[in-house]
Amino acid sequence: MCGIVGYVGPNNTVEVLLNGLRRLEYRGYDSAGIAVIDNAGNVAVRKRSGKLVRLIERLEDDPLPAGSTGIGHTRWATHGGPTDENAHPHLGDNGKLALIHNGIVENFSELRDEVLAGGVSLVSETDSEVVAALLGLEMNRVGDLETAFRGIVGRLHGTFTLLATHQSEPGKVVAARHHSPLVVGLGDGENFLGSDVAAFVSSTRRAVAVDEDNIAVITADEVRITDFAGNPVEFSEFEVEWDAEAADKGGWSSFMAKEINEQPEAVANTIRGRIENGRVEIPELTALGDDVLRNIDRIVIIACGTASYAGQVGAYALEQWARIPVEVQLSHEFRYRDPVLSDRTMVISVSQSGETMDTLMAVKYAIERGVTTVSICNTQSATIPRESDAAVYTHAGPEVAVASTKAFVAQITALYLVGLHLAHVRGTIDPAAEAAALVQLEELPEKVREAVATHEQVQQLAHWMADTRSVLFLGRHVGFPIALEGALKLKEIAYIHAEGFAAGELKHGPIALIDHGQPVFVIVPSPRTSPLMHSKIVSNIQEIRARGARVIAIVEKGDTAVLPFADEVIRLPLSDPLFDPVLQVVPLQWFALELSTAKGLDVDQPRNLAKSVTVE
Repeated sequence: MCGIVGYVGPNNTVEVLLNGLRRLEYRGYDSAGIAVIDNAGNVAVRKRSGKLVRLIERLEDDPLPAGSTGIGHTRWATHGGPTDENAHPHLGDNGKLALIHNGIVENFSELRDEVLAGGVSLVSETDSEVVAALLGLEMNRVGDLETAFRGIVGRLHGTFTLLATHQSEPGKVVAARHHSPLVVGLGDGENFLGSDVAAFVSSTRRAVAVDEDNIAVITADEVRITDFAGNPVEFSEFEVEWDAEAADKGGWSSFMAKEINEQPEAVANTIRGRIENGRVEIPELTALGDDVLRNIDRIVIIACGTASYAGQVGAYALEQWARIPVEVQLSHEFRYRDPVLSDRTMVISVSQSGETMDTLMAVKYAIERGVTTVSICNTQSATIPRESDAAVYTHAGPEVAVASTKAFVAQITALYLVGLHLAHVRGTIDPAAEAAALVQLEELPEKVREAVATHEQVQQLAHWMADTRSVLFLGRHVGFPIALEGALKLKEIAYIHAEGFAAGELKHGPIALIDHGQPVFVIVPSPRTSPLMHSKIVSNIQEIRARGARVIAIVEKGDTAVLPFADEVIRLPLSDPLFDPVLQVVPLQWFALELSTAKGLDVDQPRNLAKSVTVE
């Protein structure tokens, strides 16, 4: 979850590191720090607890000396609280070595005893400082940083990306990666390391993804990658699809507001180039072979958090179009339940970052059992798509706000595409139904644009409800996962109690929560295309309204049946049922954002959360 950046080159190292950390702060904002090897050959460190601005203030009061080599870190606390002492970088070898770490070292306690027995004094509560001390001891023994790395990485249990630099080897940063992301940025007379490409995209769009259990060494003029045993590893570069401006706020009040507004383009970019000759054609799936796709008899979608709700929406579409049984499982539960899998099972993973540790380990589990694996991902050359048999990229562009918005609607859109591709290959969809679905897909970006325009109405509603302490969400069919997602958004950024329920469960318990004035959002199905579900949810509305609930109904334009029973009605464009969720979620995103704003909270960086969960 932490953000890491490394640099070797002729430019102002402090500015390069701070620029990278600004773009990585969404990965962790409990503390921040940087270390440089100055022109005199000494390691100099500045670090502060809190957000990056506190480090910048420290640097203004106590500047770092000039140098051409440095590492920087933004922390999401695991071992030890967010204090100055626990902030990275950590020092080893009597201050000659600086190290930063993303991940968790599970055997740090026994390693801590070892370094203490070796006469090293520790000042923090972190597992990371133990690694710095261990690396320092190994450096003293072998006298070479790269060799020292190879000597310790096999002893670390857990997850890690490590970056280190030593004053005896100025002009060099060495990194190691195990179950945690690492990319190299290739510059002209300069090179970079980062936990993702945002760390260096303002300087170069040429990148290399470092594979599992590899060590990368950068100097200003060279990049070398070896495995943990020291064997050279060949690598290829890729070009980052977006530029630095795409990851800037660009005048918006928050990244979340910007990304909600970018959803029409995110949906359009996910669809673009994938509808050919009157059908959905996904080259990555075609490469698997039609025989493989025809023989699939079960699909398991694995994901966490918001991505799991995208998977739940996608499951409805996959079953209806491709006629394959689909289940959605949380990644962190999947591999521990001893799931029944076969060579006719397809596991579809959904992850914005492609580095979600629980999902990555679940994918590895599926691969070990001979299952066909497909990744829905937004990040080029991330680990999960590289590990999977096929990757379907969403092309939503960088998502910086911790609370996911445009990645969510792009993930649902990608699952629609996968469903239609499978349906065509398997011959399970009527040509007229396929053609109608393609029309709905192509119209979706403009309809999302209309949904985004509900902002002003939702903004007023949220500001009226600024003192609300609990909000409930009800939905049926594809509206149920949208109710869950609406509740999650409020929990994430407004810090209030929120729950999503299947409306049919109301009388089985949740109706006990309804009291006078209780706000309840209701996702209302279309009376045109789903008259039975519509009548049932109108009955649900009457039930909660009779008990004093304040009902906010999300309906399609022209639905008048709900008007007598709703206190507020938010109208959305007409769509077919399976495509409604992409529209229905938008006002719920706006509501969470505006309620959080009304409460004076930080929309983009909610407490205790980071963007990418790269530890289990």
